[in-house]
Amino acid sequence: MKLLLAGATGLVGSHVLRLALDDPRIARVTAPVRRPLPFSHPKLLAPVVDYEALPAEVDWWRADAVICTLGTTMKAAGSKAAFRRVDHDYPLVFGQVAHRHGASTYVLNSAVGASPDSHFFYNRVKAALEQDLAQVGFASLTFARPGLIGGKRAESRPAERTMVLTLGVLSPLLPQRWRVCPPQKIAQAMIESALKAQPGIHVVPFAAMSQ
Repeated sequence: MKLLLAGATGLVGSHVLRLALDDPRIARVTAPVRRPLPFSHPKLLAPVVDYEALPAEVDWWRADAVICTLGTTMKAAGSKAAFRRVDHDYPLVFGQVAHRHGASTYVLNSAVGASPDSHFFYNRVKAALEQDLAQVGFASLTFARPGLIGGKRAESRPAERTMVLTLGVLSPLLPQRWRVCPPQKIAQAMIESALKAQPGIHVVPFAAMSQ
């Protein structure tokens, strides 16, 4: 399989990249990035791109499946409009262009609370992206919906880090919904969904990715 990966430098995306490069079932990984990666691999193509102006006609778009782990925080984005651009517009445009070049499968790292009726802007944006991706025409579309994601991020998120540590300690006593989702589990679930490419729209629930 030829895989397109958006978000390869993030917490979940970096795990997807590592697992995909190690997986013999995946012949090539194309991971467009904003800055050059600090390593190379025989299976890896990592073109430097501007997500505000993705190149529409380059050969590396040709792939069987897309895995998207793009995302930011409201604090990092600075505004609701900027947040929506990164968490909705970029993943949608990436999928649309990949689909035009033949990709039939798309796997998105979404969120457990994704709903158009959510009180949280974050979850409403995730829901809007899911709905818009469903209109693109992928033969297989999967939404991974993890809860709080564990692991160490490159960017500082102290409040999230504190919550992860607290929930990690209390994990045996908590309902499944509140348990931390390790990034490697999310990454593996996304890769398996891309490889299986089951027809239709599917959801990987947080329970399948939690500790």
